[in-house]
Amino acid sequence: MRMRPPAGSRTEPPPADDAAAWITGAAPDGWFTEPPHVVVDRDEIIIWGRVPTPELGADATDADRSAAQAGRIHQFREDTRDDRIKVARQVEHRYQRKVSWGVRCGDTQELFTHLSAPVMTRLRQPERQVLDTLVDAGVARSRSEALAWCVRLVGEHTDEWLTELRDAMTRVEDLRRRGPDGS
Repeated sequence: MRMRPPAGSRTEPPPADDAAAWITGAAPDGWFTEPPHVVVDRDEIIIWGRVPTPELGADATDADRSAAQAGRIHQFREDTRDDRIKVARQVEHRYQRKVSWGVRCGDTQELFTHLSAPVMTRLRQPERQVLDTLVDAGVARSRSEALAWCVRLVGEHTDEWLTELRDAMTRVEDLRRRGPDGS
């Protein structure tokens, strides 16, 4: 008899170590000017692709370049919708995560429909007061939005440290796999 996991528990999706390579192979030739940049977490896979920058005359302004890049991204989104859905379904089946697409063109980037996952936490009064201050100051409309703002701010200011931490965790996981029980 197969037992269900306890309510509220979560099973981890399969590893996605080869997701970038698999997605690079699955994306049609000519979509991107370089291999896609793939960002994976336990809930979502974001596929970032770079498309060619439109050629503009020497007299083009920054506003012209920005508009041309936005137009190129929009056209890519429209032209590839059906094929992106096919690739996303395959990726979602293989890695058991939602797939989102983002496109970069020159200095412009746009992330198409993507996952927004709820996160529950318990906060003590001093932490709640931080969130309430952000709400009272008009920085955020709710505690939830204030918490998301705080997470983004911390992420921006600690990116290098978080990258080192993720690299260290990957090395630990590799060592576990090569250990006596991992082979």
